[in-house]
Parts: sequence; C-alpha cells; structure tokens
Amino acid sequence: MLPFLPLALTLAVPEPAPAQPQAGLEAAVLAEINFARTHPRDYAERLREYRKYFKGKIVWYPGNPDGLRTEEGTRAVDEAIRFLERQTPLEPIAPAPLLARAARDHVREQGPRGGTGHYSADGADPRDRVQKRGGGPYVAEVITYGPPSAREVVRQLIVDDAVPGRGHRKTLYAAEMRYAGVACGPHNGYRTMCVADLGRKPDGQP
Repeated sequence: MLPFLPLALTLAVPEPAPAQPQAGLEAAVLAEINFARTHPRDYAERLREYRKYFKGKIVWYPGNPDGLRTEEGTRAVDEAIRFLERQTPLEPIAPAPLLARAARDHVREQGPRGGTGHYSADGADPRDRVQKRGGGPYVAEVITYGPPSAREVVRQLIVDDAVPGRGHRKTLYAAEMRYAGVACGPHNGYRTMCVADLGRKPDGQP
C-alpha cells in the first residue's frame, strides 16, 4: 500500500481572512505538475531563475513583495536542481475525477476551520476519504498551504524546503503515479490550500 506523505507547509505568516483561489487553479496545478514531470531539465532552469531572488533564507520573487522565509535557503533549491538534472522524463499524470472529489472533501472540511495536515477532524486520512468516494486505499497525498498560483504550489512541492527525505518531490516523480485529483480552496489562516491525491489507478485501486 502506498503511504500518504507529510504535508507541505509554507512559512508565510497566516492571514486571518480567506480569499478565493484564482479561476482554473486546480487545472493549472496539474498542468504544472505535468510540465515538471515531462520536462525535468527545463524545470531545473526555472529553479535556477528562482534562486536568484534569495537573500539569505528569504526569497523575494516577483509577485511576492513581502518575501517568503525558508528554512534551508538556497540549499534545498540547489538540491532540487541536481535531482532534476538526473531525472528521466516521465509520462504525464491524467486527471482522475474520483480522486479530485476526495481531495475536495478535505479542502471543504479543513479550510473553514483553518486546519492543517492529512487528517480530517473525524480522524479520516487520505485513504479513508478516497474509499468513502468509492475508491481504493492505494493513494498518496500532498498538500500546500499559502501558495496562490500553480507555479508556486508545484515549486514548493519540488523544492520541499525543510521536509526530510523530500517526500513530496518523490511522490510527484514516482513513475507509477499515473492519475491525480487536485482541489484548491480558501483556507482560514493561509488564504489558499491545494490538495492533490495521486494513485496508480484513477480510483485508487491496486
């Protein structure tokens, strides 16, 4: 059974008022994941450009005038670039409506209460949510809190700052992952959250 993985969490200061995510964010996140999977060396070039905006452990990239504090600074970015330079291009991930519904359930339950993590208030984990939708337990899940654009969401997952083992990156680049459902929505604390549930099959079955 595939394990679900730790959440990815930005270190930006939480905002008290949630904001609606931009239209098409979910489709854009999946498209960005697929660009990163199918063109890893091109994605490495994007990270090289991103690296230029660091001053110490704070990155001041365009569109983020307040800056984003990281735990590792450029060290995590450099490690991600090395990984991408060695990474073989993979097949794109196809959208899976059932997995998207399970991801949406987590956004709707967690966002209004400002929760974080893979567990719902009732103790349900990603496998439980997919199974409640009629699927199977063979799924992995990644989450971001805060990033408002697809590029920022996927970049956070790939750089994986302060995440031991770079589990989110490994999930996105797992060749057996062929399907995903993405859901994004307002979060009472980090403004926006995005959940991606991934599986070998579109319904999480073995």
